[in-house]
Amino acid sequence: MHNLYIVITKKIGIFTQYPISFKGESLMAEKEVFLTREGLEKLENELEESKIVKRKEVAERIRQALDFGDISENSEYDQAKNEQAKLEERIAKIESILRNAKLIEDEEISTEIVGIGSKVTVLDVEYNEEMEYTIVGSAETNPSEGKISNESPVGKALLGSKAGQVVDVNVPDGILKYKIQTIASR
Repeated sequence: MHNLYIVITKKIGIFTQYPISFKGESLMAEKEVFLTREGLEKLENELEESKIVKRKEVAERIRQALDFGDISENSEYDQAKNEQAKLEERIAKIESILRNAKLIEDEEISTEIVGIGSKVTVLDVEYNEEMEYTIVGSAETNPSEGKISNESPVGKALLGSKAGQVVDVNVPDGILKYKIQTIASR
């Protein structure tokens, strides 16, 4: 596939390039998504489960709702059709992510410089509180597991930094200062 780009301009003069792919007659902007091996496997399993198991379950609920007769006032049917639409939307999203995935292999993860896949221990300079984050692509973000996006304010600030550095993190409430304690591969 050729590397074609569409340029989107904003009134303030910022230009952003997004790769495009051809699907029949239509153009679809697609963004590269960074995934670790673990994240890739998790999405592949979810896709398989959604296509094989969940589709059948939803189809069965639709069939049962149709057995009630008139669908014009059938809330079970409406609910099942809405569930089907959400499921198909999620399947399409996962397929898009997988199609545009850039796999980050464990051996590519540096312990010298923070990058995607790095496990970083930081010290909040103001509160003297230590935290641990794993930098992942946006599709794998899970704050409760300490997985933050490379696109988040903290993720952006940490990327490219080394152990011992103090980074400024721009957040809505102001600027946080984090000192990078350690960098490890997951």
